[in-house]
Parts: sequence; C-alpha cells; structure tokens
Amino acid sequence: MTESFIFALMSIARNTLLLKRIAIGISFLIVSLILWNTYSFFKLFKTEERTKMEVVALASREFAVNQNLNDNFNVESKVIESNKNIPLILTDDKNVILDYRNLDTTKSKDSIYLKNQLKIMQSQNEPIVIPIGKNHHQLLYYRNSDLLRKLTYYPLALILILGLFLSVIYMMFRSNKVAEQNKLWTGMAKETAHQIGTPLSSLLGWIEILKAENVNEKYINEIEKDVVRLTTIANRFSKIGSLPEFKKSNIVEIAKTTFNYLESRSSKQIQFEFISSSNEIYTRINIELFGWVLENLIKNAIDAIQGNGLISLKIDEDSNKIKIDLTDNGKGIAKPQFKQIFKPGFTTKKRGWGLGLSLSKRIVEDYHKGKIFVEKSEIGTGTTFRILLNTTT
Repeated sequence: MTESFIFALMSIARNTLLLKRIAIGISFLIVSLILWNTYSFFKLFKTEERTKMEVVALASREFAVNQNLNDNFNVESKVIESNKNIPLILTDDKNVILDYRNLDTTKSKDSIYLKNQLKIMQSQNEPIVIPIGKNHHQLLYYRNSDLLRKLTYYPLALILILGLFLSVIYMMFRSNKVAEQNKLWTGMAKETAHQIGTPLSSLLGWIEILKAENVNEKYINEIEKDVVRLTTIANRFSKIGSLPEFKKSNIVEIAKTTFNYLESRSSKQIQFEFISSSNEIYTRINIELFGWVLENLIKNAIDAIQGNGLISLKIDEDSNKIKIDLTDNGKGIAKPQFKQIFKPGFTTKKRGWGLGLSLSKRIVEDYHKGKIFVEKSEIGTGTTFRILLNTTT
C-alpha cells in the first residue's frame, strides 16, 4: 500500500510538472511568433519607406533638371511635398546640405543640428544617389520614420516583458515545486506513521505474552522503551504538515529522557554528561518535535566522535531565556559551514539525507520561535550547538 501511495503522489507531481512545461512552451511559441511578425512588419515598412524615398529622389532629380514651370514640375513638387513623416536631407556630391524636410523646425537653422541629423541618417540607411548631368550627382539621406522607430523598440519591450514573465514563472514554478515536494514528503510521512502503527500494535501484544511467560523483567522493560520510542517516532511523522500542539512542559525532564535513552544504546567508549541549573525549567513546547531536535543533535555528536569521546548536555536559565548547549569532542566543523549545515541536503556523511539539522532548525525557529546555531567549533577539537528558548512562568 505504501509503494502505491507514493507512486500515486509522484505521478501527480510529474503530471503537474508536465502541464507547466507545456504551458511555458506554448508561451514561448506565442512570443516567438509575435517577435517574428514584428520583424516582418519592420522589414516591410522599411522597404516601403525606401521605395517612397526613391520616388522622392526621382522627383527631386526632375525638379533639379527641369527649370521650367510646367505641369510636370507641379506633379514633382506634389510628390516631394507628400512626404510628411520621413525626415530627409538632400546634399550635393560633397555632402554640402542643399535641402531638408520633416526635421525640428526650431533647430533647422542650426548647422550643428543638421550635421548631427545627417550622421544619424548615414548610420541608418544607404543614401539614394540622384544623377545630375554627366559629372554631378546629389545624395538623398533619410532617417527612419517615427512609426518605424517605435516599431524598432517594440521587440525590445516585448523581450523585457518576456523576461519579467519568465521571472514570475520561475518564482511560481520554484515555489510550487517546493510546495509539491513538501506535499509529497508530508504524504509519505503520514503514510509511514500509519504503517508503523500496525507492527506497534503487534509488539504491544507480544510484550503482554512475554510478561505472562515470566520472561526476565529487565528485557521486557527495554523492549517497552523501544516500543515507546517507536510510538514517539510514529507521532512525529503523523504531525508533519499539521500545526503542532504546544503545552507547558519541563524541558529538563524531556531532555534527560532523550539523553538517557540514546546513552543506553550508544557505544560504551562515549561518556555522557547531563548538567542542569535546575530540576524544573518550564516552557511551552511540542514534546515529540522538540525531542526530535535533541535526538538529531545527540546522534550527530555520536557520529562526530571516532573512538573515545564525551558528549555533554547543559541546560541553564537566564533572563527569561533557556540555554541548551550540546557539546562533543568530535571532529569539529569548519567555520564557513556553520550556517551551511542547516541547509536541506547538506551533509558531510557518506550516508545521509542532510535533513536532520535543517528539520531541527525549522522546529526550533519556526515552531518554537527560538534559535539554534553553532556556538563554537574547531576542527579536531569538537563542537557546541546552542538552542535558545523562551521560558514560561
């Protein structure tokens, strides 16, 4: 049942991801078509403006060659006057400005302005050569019209909009991906808790049978401790994805219970030291989740010690703050990794998911509004993790 449940969740996640990729692909296709059509319109308008300028150039030639006022002159003049939107400058073969049209009238008398406009036209379009007689010619320079200039900026604006759109899509995709992952892990955790419940019930029955068979009570007590631990683990998994319940509890008692349990199941080469400034220090916590934090820290300390070692858990209360220090004399942590070790997936172990410390940080800081951090550490000397919680009167 567990495998089918997980497979169903993963299938839903894959299908959702596929739909999102299809939507992004369609968006890219639509934008690409718009850009292509814009480019096609741009080339078409540019060709039409070139054709229009060639007609104006032909009319200018006739105007320059034919000095008689006749009907043809009137037609040519009308052709030249019909150009209302394309700025142009007419020069001789030595680039001396002879005439201009559709430029800023307030600056048209400024020779520097005209020269600058001529440079712009020379950079945008090839001039149209107007032959005048055998040894002379004129040059017609022109600049893109306002419509064409706006059309030039349109693809840039569209690309900018596309960039913003992709940024939003990326952020949404990333947040949705995290949400889907959280949903998947939540479903797996709850299903795991459900599956653990069945053998736990059987174990409780077997314990009663062992008691009836007069088995050594010491063995039964140890089995019961493990069953209680499994029940606690199942409760932890069942609470993932749900808002945890908090109640006023003695943090010293909770910490000592977890500490003693792991001590009894660890190597005899490691010494365990529990120190508390008081037997009763109260705060509002979720017992299962906070016990999980202490368990993660203690297990990490055990893994960090190679051979003989010492693990010390110290609890102190000061200025409405509870300070919990977990110290080991293991291999230590490099200073650049003090914050990195709390990121999901980061691990220095050959086998490990890199979730223990990130989960602990979330439980302490997000749920209990406290702080957890590396107080100090030196390579080859050891590490001290510190947890800060608010006290409850």
